[in-house]
Amino acid sequence: MRRRGNQHQMGGLLMLLLFGVFAACVLILLLTGARAYRRLTQRDQAAFDRRTCVQYLATRVRQGDAAGGVSVRPFGEGNALALPAGEGYVTWVYWHDGWLMELYTLEDSGLSPEDGARIMPLAGLSLSLKDGRLTAELADGAGETDTLLLSLRGGGGAAG
Repeated sequence: MRRRGNQHQMGGLLMLLLFGVFAACVLILLLTGARAYRRLTQRDQAAFDRRTCVQYLATRVRQGDAAGGVSVRPFGEGNALALPAGEGYVTWVYWHDGWLMELYTLEDSGLSPEDGARIMPLAGLSLSLKDGRLTAELADGAGETDTLLLSLRGGGGAAG
C-alpha cells in the first residue's frame, strides 16, 4: 500500500516538473518575440521618418520650382534651400541643431537659423545644386542616409 502512494507522489512531482519546464519555455519564447517585435518597429519607424523627411523636401522643392526659382545658398552654418515665395519673400529649408527647419521671411530680413520653425528631427542635411539637379542627403541618428535627386522643371537654379 505504501509503495503505491510513493509512485503516485513521484508521478505528481514529474507532472509539476514538466509543467514548470513548459512554462519556462513559453516565457522565453514570449520575451524573445517581444524583443524582436520592438527592434522591427523601431527600424520601421526610423525608415518612415526618413521617407517622410525626403517627401517633405521633394514637395517643398516642387512647390517652388519655377525658372531659376529654387537655389541652394549659404545660411547659418551650412547650405539651405531658398524657395521664392513672391513679393520679396523667401522660404528657407535647412538643417540646424539636429532639426530640419523652415523659415518664411523677407529676403533681407537678417533673421538667423535659430528663428525658424522645427519640422522634424534630423542628424544632418547636405544640399547641392548642379546643372539643374538638386541632391539632398539626409542622415538620421542611427547613421542611415537617404539621398534625394530631383531634376528641376524650371531648369538651372542658382547654386551658392
